Amino acid sequence: MHISREEIESFSHLYKINLMNSISGYKSANLIGTKSIISGVANVAVFSSVVHYGSNPPILGFVLRPTTVIRNTYNNIKQTGYYTINAISESFIEDAHHTSAKYAAEISEFDKTNLTPEYKDGFCAPFVNESPLQIGMRFLEEYHIKANDTILVLGEVVDLYIEESMLSKDGFLNLSKENVAAINGLDTYMVAKEYKRLEYQRPK
Repeated sequence: MHISREEIESFSHLYKINLMNSISGYKSANLIGTKSIISGVANVAVFSSVVHYGSNPPILGFVLRPTTVIRNTYNNIKQTGYYTINAISESFIEDAHHTSAKYAAEISEFDKTNLTPEYKDGFCAPFVNESPLQIGMRFLEEYHIKANDTILVLGEVVDLYIEESMLSKDGFLNLSKENVAAINGLDTYMVAKEYKRLEYQRPK
């Protein structure tokens, strides 16, 4: 089956975004936690765009849609300079997905779900208590992607809280041990099983 660019543009809006969001493969499923320094309201929202950008220093990035409407996550990060990234596991997929609903800034998604905010060691942004992998982040820089008016946000890992069952002796984190989910497309969640871990490859 071949689909040309012209055909892609002819599809209905929903069909096109479902297709285009699926072709990149499985994506990470994370909740990003922030807190407003002005109102004190905690915000948590699901993101499927968190990507590793380097280990030294440890940098993760994620993409924000255009800020033509209010983006509570973005505004809170810019206010405080800190946020959390929390892996989504099978046990709370429905609550995590509900955080994609567009609530007003004065309403906390924690109050609309069974997710629990957790504050640790003086870190200003809330972690998600139910998550087996919690990452404290410090904002580094942002890049405006002109092609579609989105923003790439880069942050530095400053704290890690991990369920020990996932951590291997060599530092590898096996997410399947805690049934961590991935996202396929916009709204379909998958829970992977460990298949095979292969050795570092060198030319034959």
